[in-house]
This record gives sequence, C-alpha cells and structure tokens, in this order.
Amino acid sequence: MTTPVAQPNRTWLQNAGLIGGFLLLAIILFLPTPATLSTAGHRMIAILFFSIVIWMTSAVSYPVSATIITAMTALSLGLAPDMAHPDKLLGTSSALKIALSGYATPAWALVAAAMFISVAMMKTGLDKRIAMLVLSRVGTKISSIYLGIIVTGFILAFFVPSATARLACLVPIILGITESLGINKKSRLAVLLMVGATQADTLWNIMVQTAAAQNLITVGFINTQLHTQIPWFTWLLAAAPFSLIMVVIYFFLSMYLLKPEKLDMTNGLERIKQLRKEMGPMSLDEKKLLIISILLLFTWATGGKLHHIDTSTSTIVAIALFLTPKIGIMDWKYAQPRIGWGAIVMFGAGISLGTALLQTKAAVWLATIFINAFSLMDAAFLGLMAIMSLFLILIHLGFASATALASAMIPIIISILQKVQIPGVDIAMATMLFQFAVCFGFILPVNSPQGMVAYGTDTFEVKDFIKTGVPITIIGYAMLILLAATYWHWIGIV
Repeated sequence: MTTPVAQPNRTWLQNAGLIGGFLLLAIILFLPTPATLSTAGHRMIAILFFSIVIWMTSAVSYPVSATIITAMTALSLGLAPDMAHPDKLLGTSSALKIALSGYATPAWALVAAAMFISVAMMKTGLDKRIAMLVLSRVGTKISSIYLGIIVTGFILAFFVPSATARLACLVPIILGITESLGINKKSRLAVLLMVGATQADTLWNIMVQTAAAQNLITVGFINTQLHTQIPWFTWLLAAAPFSLIMVVIYFFLSMYLLKPEKLDMTNGLERIKQLRKEMGPMSLDEKKLLIISILLLFTWATGGKLHHIDTSTSTIVAIALFLTPKIGIMDWKYAQPRIGWGAIVMFGAGISLGTALLQTKAAVWLATIFINAFSLMDAAFLGLMAIMSLFLILIHLGFASATALASAMIPIIISILQKVQIPGVDIAMATMLFQFAVCFGFILPVNSPQGMVAYGTDTFEVKDFIKTGVPITIIGYAMLILLAATYWHWIGIV
C-alpha cells in the first residue's frame, strides 16, 4: 500500500486569490456589455482579469490555471454569439479551437523543444563543463570570480534556453566556492555571487531571443497577429547594447552595495579546478551536444540571411537528432520525466488567451481605454515608451512569471500600437522593445522563477535582493528611454 503524498498547506493569499479571482470574474460578467464591445470580448476580458488575479496570487499552479482558463474560454465563447454571424452561437467546438490555438504555433513548439535542450545539457553536464572552464581561468580576486560567474551566464544564455536551468547550473558552483572557503553561506560574498548571478541572468534574458519563454510568447504573437517575424539576430542587435551596458553598470553597482568580505579566493579557485578535473575529458555525448548546439546557434543567427529555416523548425530538427538512436544523446524514456510539461501547458494556454483577446477585439477595446486614459493618441513614440514601459515594470511586481505577464499584456500592447499608428514606427519592432520591459524582474525574488531558485538557497534575504534591484530597475528604465531616443532610432527600429 502506497503512502499518500502530503499536500502543501495553502496560504491565505492563495485562498483569497482564488476566491477573489472568481468574484471578479462574476462581477465583470454581470456588468452590462458596452456598446462598443462584443459579448465574446466582454467574456474574454472577465477571463483575462480572473487570470491576472490567480497568476499574481499563485492561487493555483500554472498548469492548473492553464486548464481552468482553457475550459472557461471554450465554454464562455462557445455560448456567446458568433461575431461573424451574431444570430448564431459560436459553439463550443469552434470555441475550443480558439482555446487550444496556442498549442499549434511555432512559438509553442520552440518552447517545448527548448525544454529538451535543457535536459540534454543536464544529462551530459556540458553546461557545468562550460562553467568550470570559464571560472577556472578568471584568477583569484573576488571581482574576477564574480565576473567569471556573470560571463558564464552570458555564454550559457546562447545554449540553454531557460534562465532557471542556467541558474540551477551556477548555484552548486557558487555554494561550492563558499564551502571551500569555510565561510557561512550567508556571507556577503555568497550574497554578492548569488544575487549577482540571478540579476545578470535576467539581463541575459533580454538580450537573447531564445533565452527565455516570455520572449517566445512575444515572437508568437508577432508571428500570428502581425504576420511577420523578428529574426534571432535582429533581436540580438537591438537588445545587446542594453543588456551589455546594464550588466557592466550592475557589476560595479552590486560590488559597491553588496560589498563582500576581503577573502583569499585561492581555495575557491582550487575547488573549481578540482571539480573540473573530476569531470574528466569530454564524453562522446558532450561532443555531440556541443556540435549540434553550435550548428543550431549558427542556424538561429543566420536565419533570413543564409537560409530560410525558421528558429522553431531548426530547433525541432536538433531535438530529433538528440533523440535519434546512435546519433543522439538521450532517449524518450530519459527525457520524458525531466521535461517541465506544466510550463509547456501554461505557455500554450497563455498564447491561446492572448489570441482569444485579439480575435474577439477585447484587446482593442482595452487598448482604447488605455490610450484615452493616458492621452496617447497624439503621443510620440518616446512618450509611449516612457508610459507603457513604466506600467509594465510596475505591474510585474505582482507577477511571479514574466511568461504570464507577456501572455496578458503583449496582445494589449499590439492593439495599442495598432490604434496609435505612429508614423515610421514598425509595430512588430516596437512590440519587441516593450517585451524588454516585460523581462524586468529585478526588485523581488518572487518576480521570476530564477529569483525563487536563488532565494531557495538561503544565501540572502529579500532586502539584499531589493538593495540592488530597485536602483538597477530605475537605471534600466532610464536606459530603455535613452536607447529609444538614440540607438534604436539610429538603426531604424523606431
């Protein structure tokens, strides 16, 4: 007889969020439908606000929220008048197609495939080998070790499409360094290395299109709603100056605000070299993974220039190679239990929610309200960037996932840009720039999965995270405005 697994106790906030979400849903549904909004759009707005409440309060897990949202969308739209034929109901069969539409997009396929890349990295240990190689060559100064950890995150961002997975690779190395020095894991050095690695990881998310799921949410909406693509290299060209400058600023800012103890780092470096030696020479699987990853990175970077293979297709081809007997490095039996299927379900539901908001014109209606509230119709792009970026950064304080934030906000951003129609501004490119603000999650550990992974190590307090998080958020916001007025204008994005 198996012993039942104890379920974790729910918090008052989770219970309040679940009750509040359903209460808000009911209130919005019972309000009269505005004359400028369809019944279907009215119902999707209710579901959107329900989703925001349960996402912000973590009332249920993301996979469960995805299931609830899918069911609500299918029922509410199925029993609403068809927008094309108002005298008939849309029908639950047609509505279910909308509710599941996010699972049939290239962006969803890319996220699912990216999960396999992360598993392959963990299986072979190639990510740790890269980390050890970089850190073993940086020297014995604290600043050098710290810089080595940041640079390692930079390199891994190109090969590991998950900020959480990248940080999970660095955490044991950071803890190993502090342990080898015989210091408390809550020392100032541990705080600096752990918090710094996490914040840098978030900045690398912005720079590399394939480094984070929230970026791919945006790419998916741009593909399906604007019928265009943003090449991997174009994203890198736009975002690299922001991320690189911000990392340099953060390096010196954190060294000042989280000033570590003066320690002899020789033991820490020796520990890294010892770990690298214990790994031994590269295995055949590591070599295969490295070759396939480099080819994949090359394909991503040259898409639209040397060939016309999109990012999703090239990634799926790479996964097929990973799983092919003799050629590959793992089989389905190994990969299946290690894939974050819940995140994949959440990702598809998020795209479906945004698609439904756009198809029912609910996003356009909300965009109109936002435009009128802030008098944006006659605003220049710089003013639009200032107001909307600030809004996204502030609302992120209530979200534990930039993926959820992107799912809720990017459709509205697209609708706002379509309504405002600023001359000379490409809507797809402008949406990409606003996505950079969506990635901001510097202030609280709970604002990102990687932040929670780092906080779970018990190496720092929330106040330590906030100490550098608030100033780097302010500086990052100012940097967005500065680049919108200069660099992004010079290269023709806005």
